[in-house]
Amino acid sequence: MAKHIEPWRLLDSIYSFSDRWLRLRSDTVRLPSGSTLTPYHVIEAADWVNVVAISDTGCIILVEQYRHAVTRTMMEIPAGHIDPREAPEAAARRELQEETGYGGGTWHGLGVLHPAASRFNNQVHSFLALGVTKVAQPAPEESENLHLHEIPWLEFVDGLRAGRLKLPEANQMSSLLLVHLLATTSSDPDVQRLRL
Repeated sequence: MAKHIEPWRLLDSIYSFSDRWLRLRSDTVRLPSGSTLTPYHVIEAADWVNVVAISDTGCIILVEQYRHAVTRTMMEIPAGHIDPREAPEAAARRELQEETGYGGGTWHGLGVLHPAASRFNNQVHSFLALGVTKVAQPAPEESENLHLHEIPWLEFVDGLRAGRLKLPEANQMSSLLLVHLLATTSSDPDVQRLRL
């Protein structure tokens, strides 16, 4: 039988930075061994959503945008932060429409993961949206300069397998894995065809 893993005991916390995007917390903790670790930095950030959106014509909806932290342009699935008091699915629907103009369809919750649990306290909620259609013009935020891509699903999967197409963000690839896992157990033929 596996030995129980004891949590660390929090002795003190101080915040050295806080703005609308994140808070940096420095903890002093007592380890199960009895030693003290200080500082242990934790970044508190908002939860966010990822949306794997498939149009009524069978295309995955992707956005391409510049990411300053890594100084490169990246292909991504629609994603964004959950606003305070906003339900995750409502945030996912809002982000999809803001970034792409797509909406409607049938939605499936794929699960909740911690993107980087060693330093970040937030979670990412992943969703699959099937049969989405264009319902409005995109309305991205000021910092977003997005290029919309609509790629047939099989072409997208072939591109991933061959290395011609990349979604470089690990948390976004995890959302695709969750789609694949759902597809392997679903009795819905529209979901089954989304196996990777």
